[in-house]
Amino acid sequence: MTEELLALLPDYGAPLLGVVTLLSCLALPVPASLFMMAAGGFAAAGDLPLGLTILAALSGAMIGDQIGYALGRSGAGWLQRIENRGGKQAMALSRASALTRKRGNIAVFLSRWLLSPLGPYVNFVAGAARLRWHKFTLASAAGEVTWVAIYVGIGAGAADQFGYLWPVISDMLGLLAALAVALLLALRLHHMLQLHRQLNHTKRR
Repeated sequence: MTEELLALLPDYGAPLLGVVTLLSCLALPVPASLFMMAAGGFAAAGDLPLGLTILAALSGAMIGDQIGYALGRSGAGWLQRIENRGGKQAMALSRASALTRKRGNIAVFLSRWLLSPLGPYVNFVAGAARLRWHKFTLASAAGEVTWVAIYVGIGAGAADQFGYLWPVISDMLGLLAALAVALLLALRLHHMLQLHRQLNHTKRR
């Protein structure tokens, strides 16, 4: 499926890239980072205009973030149903909730690029938690600019070696996702320990 979509990229170019980045911000399983790197490679080769490629990726991502925020703001009930249902989505949503409650707009910024597997869920949670829209939008825009610059830049800078480098990059993305999960678990454990100490302190009084 991924290969078939990538084959369409030279023909449909920027509009397709914009749709892919938008869908990725709504938790749909599309390889947005891979698409941006491929688009960067095509742009470096002269097959796609670089400026339009960057604009499409950034616009799609930011529109997706806004849709996710609006969905979370208007549908906290279905988020609760996802958590109650269990599974990978519920785990990601729970971690995103903990991170967003603890870090707020910093969580929004980091989840655009450094903790990107949690990005869509942070959008939903930010809306449900009523994070101020203008602050969410600023953090979202800063993070998406970073995300797009990194991956389009990698593709543009390694156009001739993309096929060789992608397996290495894919492994790095997997490692990054694992580190993100480990970091979130550590933050969760730290939070639970703080609550436990506060409870013991209250009992002693």
